[in-house]
Amino acid sequence: MYAPSGISPFFLTAGLLTLSNVFMTFAWYGHLKDLGSRPWYIAAVVSWGIALFEYMLQVPANRIGFQSGISLAQLKILQEAITLTVFVPFSLFYMQQSFKWDYVWAALCMVAAVYFIFRS
Repeated sequence: MYAPSGISPFFLTAGLLTLSNVFMTFAWYGHLKDLGSRPWYIAAVVSWGIALFEYMLQVPANRIGFQSGISLAQLKILQEAITLTVFVPFSLFYMQQSFKWDYVWAALCMVAAVYFIFRS
């Protein structure tokens, strides 16, 4: 697997992981809002269907990143930082949850994690 010419493998990896996280977040949590009155197994099947698209983006993202020199630990921390970046707007705007300052503190911790894992 390779990155198309002109696109940095890091940015391609991060972009694909971001898109994959959008699907993953809807697969994991969207059913709480949209299918709350349906049996759990309906939500599970719908979530599995959404998760297929998540994997179609996440697997190539990790391969591109790893093959271009991003370490496994760096991929994991990048994934976690992206997850928080996607989850907070999802929580606030789609699920209509209240803002909490803990989101900011958690984000700062993730920024620190990204810094420490990529600083070498």
